[in-house]
Amino acid sequence: MDIEIFGVSAVLLIMALVNLAKSVGFNSKYGGILAVVLGILTSVGYSFFQDTLTFKAIITGLALGLSAAGLYSTQKNIRE
Repeated sequence: MDIEIFGVSAVLLIMALVNLAKSVGFNSKYGGILAVVLGILTSVGYSFFQDTLTFKAIITGLALGLSAAGLYSTQKNIRE
């Protein structure tokens, strides 16, 4: 169910964007919410290039964002 953009997993791109936002001053407390929003936006944007229903794109984006948020918090907890 993962979306690949130019051969790169969307989950990894979302994680990178969340880390970038955090480094420019975004409150890390809201990193998970940002990851979910970015996942939904990525999936809905990607659906414009595919024949995908918007509802399916939102559900896929939710899964991408939650996956990125889980990976983000897991790597954060490992570092601490």
